[in-house]
Amino acid sequence: MSVFDWIDMAGALDADGLEMYDGFFTSLDGAYLDRVGDAIRSAGFAMPMLCCSPDFTNPDADGRKRAVERAVEMVHVTRRLGGPRAVCRVLSGQRYPGVSRQQGLDWVVACIHQVLPAARQADVILGLENHYKDGFWRYPEFAQKMDVFLELVAAIPDRQHFGVQYDPSNAIVAGDDPIELLRRVVDRVVSMHASDRYLADGSTLDELRQADGTLGYSPNLRHGVTGKGLNDYDTIFRILAEHGYRGWVSIEDGMNGMEEMAESLAFLRAMSRKYFAS
Repeated sequence: MSVFDWIDMAGALDADGLEMYDGFFTSLDGAYLDRVGDAIRSAGFAMPMLCCSPDFTNPDADGRKRAVERAVEMVHVTRRLGGPRAVCRVLSGQRYPGVSRQQGLDWVVACIHQVLPAARQADVILGLENHYKDGFWRYPEFAQKMDVFLELVAAIPDRQHFGVQYDPSNAIVAGDDPIELLRRVVDRVVSMHASDRYLADGSTLDELRQADGTLGYSPNLRHGVTGKGLNDYDTIFRILAEHGYRGWVSIEDGMNGMEEMAESLAFLRAMSRKYFAS
């Protein structure tokens, strides 16, 4: 499926925006990107966020340099497709064996500070996600666990062009409490992914926990309709509303077909009316 096929398919959904992932693109040529942007707008969508996955913890200095350069490039793609104040999702990098917590934090903070000038110039927001693992990575996210993620966020004081891309399901995958994480970062949240996970019959979270406390993408932790799984979306939306959140909420669903995607969107529409109608 090409990105243009996906945009056409998504046109049937009751959504306001369509976020992109840099792996969708077959080129970064300006004319090609303009075709993508035209297709997004012709389908009636905004482009609120571009997800990219920089590997800022690569032990190889040249690898980190390439990650910074790619992230800067993605900032400009985000501006081209989404305009001012669009979010460019970034990650910390992989949890490489032999890279200490402090060394990893130092590298990630340094890399983000190298990308921030481009974000400020383009008026794009870098959204650091509490992620699990990019599909092309060998190792899970360096800042997957809440304590590391919070330390990293606190080390980047910029509140104009840097913030948190919050994903409650990823907190569950990390073995953390998504509500606790949200309370700790709600004043930094700039965007949100809304998906849901549910346990296969006969499974418990404790059974899925690994030695480091994470769950990972266990086959017994399944992806389903948003609002029908483990996440407490009433509490999530109430906390966001109480703190004046007015950013985008992107549905992550469709693993089991577009019908479930539409059901998830209907649920999020109802939650938005309930908590943000005023």
